[in-house]
Amino acid sequence: MNIRDSFTTSTKAVTANKTRSALTVLGIVIGITSIMLIVSIGSGAQNLILGEIGGLGAETLVIRPGREPKGPSDFGQTLFADSLNERDATLLRRKENVPDLVDIMPSVLVPGSVSYGGETYGAQVFGGSARFFSEAFDIFPERGFLFTESDIRSKATVAVIGSKVEDELFGEESAIGKSITIRGKKFRVIGVLPKKGQVAFINFDETVIIPYSTAQSYLLGIDHYHEMIAKTRGPEYVESAIVDITRTLRDSHNITDPKKDDFYVVTQQALVNQIKTILGALTAFLSSVVAIALVVGGIGIMNIMLVSVTERTREIGLRKALGATRKDIMRQFLLEAIILTSLGGLIGIFLGAVLSFLASIALQKFVSASWAFSFPLGAAVLSLLVSAGVGLIFGLYPARKAASKSPMEALRYE
Repeated sequence: MNIRDSFTTSTKAVTANKTRSALTVLGIVIGITSIMLIVSIGSGAQNLILGEIGGLGAETLVIRPGREPKGPSDFGQTLFADSLNERDATLLRRKENVPDLVDIMPSVLVPGSVSYGGETYGAQVFGGSARFFSEAFDIFPERGFLFTESDIRSKATVAVIGSKVEDELFGEESAIGKSITIRGKKFRVIGVLPKKGQVAFINFDETVIIPYSTAQSYLLGIDHYHEMIAKTRGPEYVESAIVDITRTLRDSHNITDPKKDDFYVVTQQALVNQIKTILGALTAFLSSVVAIALVVGGIGIMNIMLVSVTERTREIGLRKALGATRKDIMRQFLLEAIILTSLGGLIGIFLGAVLSFLASIALQKFVSASWAFSFPLGAAVLSLLVSAGVGLIFGLYPARKAASKSPMEALRYE
């Protein structure tokens, strides 16, 4: 009996009992579908996050206070670090210290909401430089104007707001010239940004930008920065700028041992690599958990194949009596197991792709983000190979058991 005949016989055996075959491959279908869904969503999330990071530009880097986090427990420490201040910003602005730096913006995050009259809105309030934000993200006021460096030095109580903030607080009225309240302090609106949406983790439609000096003194009562965003002359100058920034800040903080640095610099490429590592590890972990369903499905295949061997004992004896060899019988039952699991793999890939597509539409609608559907071709091929492998592994024992049956005993089986 050649392989073609074995395949035809195996296919007929699988389709002879459709209900049992469908229930048998269910575990494989669930496992493959889940893996496809996880990998697809993980890939979509990675593309979205990397796209947002790319909005900052490859020439941009971020200087943060505290020691560089090495694990999840370290991130909490950086939230309360206060090692970056105005003196550091002044030193970094000097060309003799960091020649490749074009501009630097101290940033202060202000928690809380914004209100006007009887309306309150949970906007993102940033203390920074309106000019830096505008030039870095190519966004300028649709109405009004930006606050200036003079406003920053004088700690002016002025604000530039996003279009949605204006809609939520003022309705049909214009916000220009009116005062909003942030943490009990009045700020005069001097500019309204056009609709821009999400750019690099910042939704400009929901943002309020005020002078960082004002945020420090009047709202938070601090003299340090939460981070400093720096822009170099180009992507090729990032590495040299990091060296100069590190040297300047170590001199400013009297640090001689690099292990005692109370700051760290994050580049866009470093963020990209970090995000890839985190999402890759998470996807691998979830996929390994879901892979348990494949093992369960494989055990189900073996169980059904053992039952099938028992039910078809007389058939096995008859085939051997007609000249089928031990190898022919083993090949037939192995092919049956592989056909079942491969069929489950194909169905799982199809269902995984459909559910992933529907999930991307739902996420794009409810998360308000440009979530793109991603079909993981590599994961699909791997899933098909794994499902076939499961059939081969878990079908081997039943196939050997079938092949080892004696023709005479098989023919006498009732």
